[in-house]
Amino acid sequence: MAKVKKAYFCRECGFEAPKWLGRCPSCGEWNTFTEEIIAKSSSSSVAVAAAATTTPPQRVSEIERSSHKRLDLHNAEVNRVLGGGLVPGSLVLLGGEPGIGKSTLSLQIALTNHSLKTLYVSGEESAEQIGMRAERLGIGNEECYIYSETSLENILTQMNEYRPDVVVIDSIQTIFTDTVDSSAGSVSQIRECAAALLKYAKTTGTSIFIIGHITKDGTIAGPKILEHIVDVVLQFEGDGNNIYRILRGIKNRFGATFEIGVFEMLDNGLRAVENPSEILLSHYEEPLSGIAVGASVDGIRPYLIEVQALVSNAAYGTPQRNATGYDPRRMGMLLAVLEKRVGMKMFQKDVFLNFAGGFRVADPGLDLAIVSAVISSYYDRPIADGVCCAGEIGLSGEVRPAPRTEQRVSEAARLGFRRIVVSGFLRKGVKMPKGIEVVYINNIGELPRALFCEEF
Repeated sequence: MAKVKKAYFCRECGFEAPKWLGRCPSCGEWNTFTEEIIAKSSSSSVAVAAAATTTPPQRVSEIERSSHKRLDLHNAEVNRVLGGGLVPGSLVLLGGEPGIGKSTLSLQIALTNHSLKTLYVSGEESAEQIGMRAERLGIGNEECYIYSETSLENILTQMNEYRPDVVVIDSIQTIFTDTVDSSAGSVSQIRECAAALLKYAKTTGTSIFIIGHITKDGTIAGPKILEHIVDVVLQFEGDGNNIYRILRGIKNRFGATFEIGVFEMLDNGLRAVENPSEILLSHYEEPLSGIAVGASVDGIRPYLIEVQALVSNAAYGTPQRNATGYDPRRMGMLLAVLEKRVGMKMFQKDVFLNFAGGFRVADPGLDLAIVSAVISSYYDRPIADGVCCAGEIGLSGEVRPAPRTEQRVSEAARLGFRRIVVSGFLRKGVKMPKGIEVVYINNIGELPRALFCEEF
């Protein structure tokens, strides 16, 4: 009998070692090595199923350009994040928390494309369960086939037989191949299965969606090499207590990264939100203090978002600093700038920060809106109606230009805002859109007068 070969793999990066190590020499993580059994064969059935063809090296000028166009998935938000549609032969990885809607989104993509032959492979649910979800979505498609299987060899056989245009694998952690003697979801299984699917996609031109689980810190589970193998990495984010979801592009070999798509979770599935500003802005019967509107940009998409701040006297010795959807260290820096440069006694105040819609933002161009909300709550004075902000604040209190300020101003003007406060460094060389008053300030000491539209 052949001797069984064992090796140790890092769960975080996939580094292979002949013996157990306490600390991974590749990624530096501790206690991440697991023992796995490796079985090598001279002829891999996966490679035979993929039916790869070898081609000699070619000059760049001699390479034939593909005439394939991007596939329209009939979902404006998904098309936006992918860069205009799905590229034939691409391998897309979709990650997200349990219950966030990954399977629902993938099934909607498979069902709504009546012109594309799709194969939905599920290793977690039975065909009856998927049929019940499809009935709840209320979408019918005769060209969508459901296949409940976990063996990669059987999946590749069905793919060769049906020749679908789009394949959905739900999920990669449940798929296993017979060429590796380890359990499904292990580092070696995920790596081999992803490599085989990539080979099939490139040789046949079939687009494949792979659903992946995430770890407790929010990263996609499995070795880091999984994200390097695929062409596109999408992250599905959201709060289970909120109905809004964000599809964020982290990696894209065919388009721009850090694009976002906004969805609303309803009883009949996910609805694309083409204008996020509508759901991120609230309407009040009377002006309230502590509320400011900031013009933000995520990728190349501008939107307006409501910032809510509450400043109150500290009941205990150490003031509280709580931020929902924002980096608390960044908020602490802005509060320190207010205390040093404006003279506000923030060391005696509790500060709570929140963003409407449960969104998580990291745009430095929202610094001015956050500071505006804090000032409004500190003095208990509502900001004038129709005023929004866009600017970054430095440690010396200067207001710096926010990236893509022109797009932010255009979005504010489109939604009917009458005034926007931006950095004074934009006075020269930047042509602002018409239909909105642009107020330039150089430091945050000039901010109160611009916000309250009167002597302060």
